[in-house]
Amino acid sequence: MGASSTPVQDPLQRGLHRDGRRLTPQRQIILDLFEQIGAGRHLSAEDVHQRLLESDTKVSLATIYRTLRLLVEMGFLQELELSEAGRRFELSSGEHRDHHHLVCIRCGRTEEFENASVIDAGQTAADRHGFELIESTLNVRGVCPDCR
Repeated sequence: MGASSTPVQDPLQRGLHRDGRRLTPQRQIILDLFEQIGAGRHLSAEDVHQRLLESDTKVSLATIYRTLRLLVEMGFLQELELSEAGRRFELSSGEHRDHHHLVCIRCGRTEEFENASVIDAGQTAADRHGFELIESTLNVRGVCPDCR
């Protein structure tokens, strides 16, 4: 992987360095994978592991879990907790921050949607109770067409 292979490599490297950590090849490879699939795609740690194995890249599942947590803490990935499908991760996107998820309870298929009414309801509730709204997301559970 070349030095210019990832647009976020410099911010990632600076953030890691500031925290006394290194930009390891494994961290870069995992972030590169999310950049390649793009925003709005949701992967579990096991999905990441499988995709890396398919590309002949060996990274242990334990390293993947640690790296995903680190990338969430640093703001490069967002974590979605689904009771049926476990934890999923997606590339953070500043322009697509307040989005929602429609999740199949059988297979875990996840589709994103935006709805201003959900954001407005979150802001109204936050205002009513004196909170500062940080984000507004909704997970809607259902059964996808393939699982019906």
